[in-house]
Amino acid sequence: MRIVYMGTPQLAASILEALAARHEIVGVFTRPDAVRGRGSKVAASPVKETAQQLGIPVYERTSLKDEEAIELMGSLAPDAVCVAACGIILPPAILGIPRVGCFNVHTSLLPRWRGAAPIERSILEGDETTGVCIMRMDEGLDTGPYCRRVEIPIAGMYVDALTDELARIGAEELLGALADAENGKISWTDQGAKGVTYAEKIKKGELALDAGDPARCLVAKVRASSSAHPARATVAGRTLAVERAALVEDGQGSELCEGLQPGQAKFAAKRLFLGTADGAIELLQVRPDGKKSMDARAFAGGIQGIKTMQLTWGRA
Repeated sequence: MRIVYMGTPQLAASILEALAARHEIVGVFTRPDAVRGRGSKVAASPVKETAQQLGIPVYERTSLKDEEAIELMGSLAPDAVCVAACGIILPPAILGIPRVGCFNVHTSLLPRWRGAAPIERSILEGDETTGVCIMRMDEGLDTGPYCRRVEIPIAGMYVDALTDELARIGAEELLGALADAENGKISWTDQGAKGVTYAEKIKKGELALDAGDPARCLVAKVRASSSAHPARATVAGRTLAVERAALVEDGQGSELCEGLQPGQAKFAAKRLFLGTADGAIELLQVRPDGKKSMDARAFAGGIQGIKTMQLTWGRA
């Protein structure tokens, strides 16, 4: 089929690669170059980079509501428009252009977590499962019916690994949905109004770690963090991003953390613990400002006298 693809982040780029191996991608729409991740350099979106590598025409847009964009989409004559994490609303004039419709790869179990950050919100809220829905796009925000819905356990996964798995599943299900549409075998299920939640964008500083937070909340923030939205803290006077952390659930760790108060930190038995509102967490991997990622033991080893000094930690 002739397909116009729309997307921006790495998740969408992974799906684009799988789609391009099976279909003719006649154009890719993505958001313009912007500052992404760490640093201050302007960079192309992962979808733009992938499309250029594949030799696919790229159109950078923040909106498709103007007449020029509608005419451009019509001139591409797509059989289908496929969207994954694009951040651009499709107006009715574009929804009616493709022969078999507009498909959205949405990384949640709709109607739970409609909106911009479904993967992060599922982790932050402690959901046990998440998944992928292949949804038919309409004028609402992720309100259309779905033709495919796959559920998977989250099982303590971090956002990077969970995103990769959902991209893999999303690509497989999108390809299956397109085949069903081409063969006239597709069927749609309405989401219904029960259980609707909205996944708002992660705000700047939202994932910062605070000593007054419960332990499970802190670990969830770390698991949901990324280079764009790091889980930052100050530990022993050093500001850093916490990249891996865990609840203290083993006997040795529980004994070492006994009496540890919120805002206190402790390095013992080559392990680094932080006191929280209701217990403690263990740091596993960190990235101090201006340095590369390292395990918590290596970080602690760089602090002179850490075994004897009174350690504290708090919000960066």
